[in-house]
Amino acid sequence: MARFIFITGGVVSSLGKGLASAALGALLQARGFTVRLRKLDPYLNIDPGTMSPYQHGEVYVTDDGAETDLDLGHYERFTGVPSRKTDSVTTGQIYWKVLTRERRGDYLGATVQVIPHVTEAIKEFVRDDIGDEDFVICEIGGTVGDIEGLPFLEAIRQLGNELGRERSLFIHLTLVPYIASAGELKTKPTQHSVKELLSVGIQPDMLVCRSEQPIGLDARRKIAQFCNIREQAVIQALDVDTIYAVPRSYHEEGLDGEVCRHFALNDAPDPDLSTWDRVVSRVRQPDGEVTIGVVGKYTSLLDSYKSLAEALIHGGIANNVRVKVNWLDAEIFERDDAATYLEDVHGILIPGGFGERGAEGKIAAARFAREHTVPYFGICFGMQMAVIEAARTLAGLEDAGSTEFGPSDDPIVGLLTEWTRAGGVERRNLDSEKGGTMRLGAYPAVLSASSKVSRIYGTTEISERHRHRYEVNVNYREVLERSGMHFSGMSPDGELPEIVESTSHPWYIGVQFHPELKSKPYDPHPLFTSFIQAAVEQSRLM
Repeated sequence: MARFIFITGGVVSSLGKGLASAALGALLQARGFTVRLRKLDPYLNIDPGTMSPYQHGEVYVTDDGAETDLDLGHYERFTGVPSRKTDSVTTGQIYWKVLTRERRGDYLGATVQVIPHVTEAIKEFVRDDIGDEDFVICEIGGTVGDIEGLPFLEAIRQLGNELGRERSLFIHLTLVPYIASAGELKTKPTQHSVKELLSVGIQPDMLVCRSEQPIGLDARRKIAQFCNIREQAVIQALDVDTIYAVPRSYHEEGLDGEVCRHFALNDAPDPDLSTWDRVVSRVRQPDGEVTIGVVGKYTSLLDSYKSLAEALIHGGIANNVRVKVNWLDAEIFERDDAATYLEDVHGILIPGGFGERGAEGKIAAARFAREHTVPYFGICFGMQMAVIEAARTLAGLEDAGSTEFGPSDDPIVGLLTEWTRAGGVERRNLDSEKGGTMRLGAYPAVLSASSKVSRIYGTTEISERHRHRYEVNVNYREVLERSGMHFSGMSPDGELPEIVESTSHPWYIGVQFHPELKSKPYDPHPLFTSFIQAAVEQSRLM
């Protein structure tokens, strides 16, 4: 039966609970166990799909079409276990389920309350859709003391009692700050955080203490005494130069060993971390460096492009080079000459996005890449802008545009109103609700046998994850292909363009999907591997 590990956080947010969960999952896998990772988010939104990237960062999309927190991206990159809809839940989803049941009369006239109805729904989520996994790691979003997180803490407290210590473990992630003026670490924030957790009935079994400075034996002993845990269960989590060094770092501090001790898994083999050691070695000791210009609209909060940034690193790992990223606001290209910012880069990438702001700047960047034969990678919106640029400049359609921005005489990009999904037909229109109404999740595509992308993938049939409402209009395919923009990937029914590539450019590819969502450090996505390889070749010409 599955063992459950609950990971909470305190003191401040952004300490890295998601990364700690992912790294622990990787360590348990390296010992031969199977894992499943889940995220419980306390906010009231149904999902992050309608939230601003500036508020929430990246929206991570699963194969089965769930819009989730970016931490699920960490889970997949570290463990390789595909996340599902059943691995992410919010307060909004929980209350939606409870109120739907109330409307149906499922509660038989009872007064609906947080306890037991909401907490029971949370416990159902935690225990649902579990197979033969050895461990289920559940990260609780937010920090202890947040009012919206209280039902989740109460639910996992109850689960701890129901499962017993032999099947449950509580890990609390805290901050041990270094006060420079005093020249010492302070353990009091951790003590107060644990006290807050104790006030809701949860005694942590382990503490993972984030710190910029090593936590000495005396400080660990003090934390253990005041927090009522074993001294060996106080795990220091020091800053590292790459997140892919975290599994090795946590192992050396005893995290996975202490987890095994708690569950009496004394015969568990030592973890094989050779894969992670190879990844870290390539990150730390590359043979060269390339510079990629990423032209986006959310560049002031880089978490908006978390998976993208990691996929570029993975492409660098595959080519044994360091990838330096110049994050460029697309709007600057609407005021200034693109050459001012792009003449020294070895590759240009335009990521996904929504809305008209910065669109003309992205079109200008795509034109620069095409005219100066700089490797170009357009993802989702970036593909659409590349097609609009080609339509205007090469096909003579000067008014080419997207209906996302308003009426257009030549709507090269238009609202996707109907598509096939799992044997059925999905339909949307301008009046559809915003949340969860896009083309979401994994869809197949068929590649032209003679295309560059089929050589990159090594196959003519692929499956990639989507998140978009607008699509390149297939009715313009003939005029665009005459201009040198080859539609090299299509949906199986031939109606939806999935990939375009320039026939006269060394590496100029646009994809409607998000390949960054499936890239991993030990298994880089082939498109990112090929793109960085093209950038390496470009660097040799400059």
